[in-house]
This record gives sequence, structure tokens and C-alpha cells, in this order.
Amino acid sequence: MTELPGIVITGASGRMGRMLVKTVAESDKARLVGAVERAGHDWIGQDIGTAMGGAALGVAVTDDPLEAFSKAQAVIDFTAPAATVDFAALAAQARAVHVIGTTGMTDEQIALLEPAARHAVIVRAGNMSLGVNLLTLLTRKVAAALDADFDIEVIEAHHNRKVDAPSGTALMLGEAAAEGRGVKLDEVSDRGRDGMTGARQRGDIGFAVVRGGDIVGEHDVVFAGEGERLILRHVATDRAIFARGALKAALWGQDKRPGLYDMIDVLGLS
Repeated sequence: MTELPGIVITGASGRMGRMLVKTVAESDKARLVGAVERAGHDWIGQDIGTAMGGAALGVAVTDDPLEAFSKAQAVIDFTAPAATVDFAALAAQARAVHVIGTTGMTDEQIALLEPAARHAVIVRAGNMSLGVNLLTLLTRKVAAALDADFDIEVIEAHHNRKVDAPSGTALMLGEAAAEGRGVKLDEVSDRGRDGMTGARQRGDIGFAVVRGGDIVGEHDVVFAGEGERLILRHVATDRAIFARGALKAALWGQDKRPGLYDMIDVLGLS
């Protein structure tokens, strides 16, 4: 029998890291072969299972990503932008599929992924859930169907520990709306309103952000016209949906040619 693909989780101690470890460890389609944390972290050298408060999983947490990646067929990475750029180069050296769920990446940081994508598969998405990616497609289609008489607002809510805003998913939805309208998001994006801002500019795509409690993720795309509104909505109640989507992406990428892909490709919706 062919051995199951080995998966490494970066940022293993974080909220998503722990969920990814659990998801991969419980999967019958993949093996957990590595867990990476930053140098000096208390978990270094410990079994990832016991560090998480459960049974041992036979995988020690390491601060040497290249050594971990060399034993893997895929890396799942929900960390920080600068770390993700570094991991991309190392995953490419190991010819491992690199699944990126990291948000808050600048255009310049995303561009730095391109050299790695010439040697290995990279799947990057602002959100890994099936529902959100369907919402992205619907947003693009509705934006194309409704002209600028309909104002577009993207409203997102997350837990109080999220460090970037707007969320990667909100920006993904904004990009989809802009594509539907045939414009560039950075030319029509309206992200800050405070004080006497003046009237809304026709054609702008607005963003509003909520941070509080333990909200996993809520995203609304509002198309507001005269006398009517169309609202597209996705609500996540369990971050396991993102872990399952990331694992699906890691498995999907096993037989693909090097390149930069997204979840629309993984789900066959492009």
C-alpha cells in the first residue's frame, strides 16, 4: 500500500495550529510527520500531542523547519506573513506542497512567493472553507450583474485576538467584487470612515470590521441600491472547517504541477 502523505504543521501551538494538528492526526488520508514552532518556544522538544494536553502522537515539536519539511509531502501554514515567505522557500527546497492560510500578507510578500511556486505547489487562500469560496464566486457574479448604482460593503467579524484587519477573507471578497465590476480593488477600496468623511463615493467598495469575544468568522457582502438590498452571508461557527479545507488542499496538490493555486482550483470551481 502507498504510504499516506506526510504533513507538517507550522505555528503548531496557535489556535489554528492545534486544530490542524488534531485534524491531520485524526485523518485516514494523511500522516502527521512534523510540528514547527519558533526558536525558544516552550514546546520545542516536546511531543506535540502531550504539549497540547492529550496523548502522545510520536511527533516532537521542532524549531528547524527545513529538517521537518524534508520528511514531508506537504506543509500547512497559518502563521505570520514574514514567516510564511521564509517557509515558502524552504518548502520549495523540499518539493513539498505549501498550503498557506496566513492572512495580512502585502502584495510585495505575495510576490515573494512566486520564485518558490516555480519549484513546488503553493495553495494560498484568504479562507479555506467551501462555503466562503462559494460566496466569493457569488460575489463576483452579483457584482458583475449590478452596476455602481448598487453600493458594495464588506462587513466582517472575528474574535478579539485577531491581529489583522480587514480579514484576509474580507479582502478576498472585495477582490471578487472588484473583478466583477472590472476595476482594481486598491483604486476603489474604502477602509476607514471617521468624522466628517463626506458622502460615499460612487463605485467604492467599503469595508467594516468587528472584533470581539470568540467570533470564529462572519462575512457579509451587502449590495445596497435604492429601495432594495441584496446581502450574501457566510457564518463560521467552528474553525475546524478551515483545517479540513487546508488538509483537502494539501492532498489535492500532491499530483499537481508547480504553481500558485487557490481554493477555487482545489474545489474545481474555476
